[in-house]
Amino acid sequence: MTSYLRFFAGHVGRVVLALVFALPLVFMLVSSFKPDDQIFGDLGSLRAFLPVGALSLDNYTGVFERVPAARFLLNSVLISSITVVLGVIVNSLAAFALSRMRWPGRKLVLTAVIATLIVPFETFALPLVWWINQLPLLRVNGFHLEWTTGWMDTYQVQILPLVANAFSIFFFHQYFQSIPKEIDEAAIVDGAGWFTIYRRIVMPLSGPAVATVAILTFLPAWNSYLWPLMVVQSEELRPVMVGLSYFFQLNVSWGQIMAYSSMITVPILALFVAFQRSFVNSIASTGVKG
Repeated sequence: MTSYLRFFAGHVGRVVLALVFALPLVFMLVSSFKPDDQIFGDLGSLRAFLPVGALSLDNYTGVFERVPAARFLLNSVLISSITVVLGVIVNSLAAFALSRMRWPGRKLVLTAVIATLIVPFETFALPLVWWINQLPLLRVNGFHLEWTTGWMDTYQVQILPLVANAFSIFFFHQYFQSIPKEIDEAAIVDGAGWFTIYRRIVMPLSGPAVATVAILTFLPAWNSYLWPLMVVQSEELRPVMVGLSYFFQLNVSWGQIMAYSSMITVPILALFVAFQRSFVNSIASTGVKG
């Protein structure tokens, strides 16, 4: 009897915890279909979480009339997707060199990489802006190419600073450590080089880790606000998070804010649901020593 009570209490606890995290999302989604006066009128009751009242798509149409939301979404999808692809490649290569190859100083390098986790982005944001202004850039001017200086107000300035990530390197490193190194030795005997081992052996066995790093790289790229605000001036290059600030300037409409927030939250939820199993498996696997 006691075991059944513990089982029931455990499930009740999980449901309550799930509701705590889900209710703000439900409120956001439901409020996106309501006018502002109804949103504030329903705040004191459960109606705030229920799709009742004068529901319409006016807030969503108002979003596209007020800001170039489609352009912002396209920019964020482009920036986040390229960042994820480059991040998986660059960070996995670095982790492979640190975990599978033997060379002097690799433990010191790994320690330095991990140490950078305690440095907040805000501390080196301004020096980074100065550096990107010194980098060469190949631009198209009419019918010819020309070299200029400075990456401000471009797509690449929103992508490259987010590619290399210390946590992703450490995560790949820990996952690669769980793969038996005898596989590398057998492949070397058969004539395989290090890149062949990385491409044909280690990475195919690291699917869960790749999915997890993809999620953890996608989230900061999608949610990036401070960095694009500092380096992008053109409206056609801005991502979705910078677009959110448009709704707090004049004539604040909370219904439109909820609608816009719902639009930019759905891709994140869809990505997590799609890779949920791999995410959980990789987290569990990093604690297993091979």
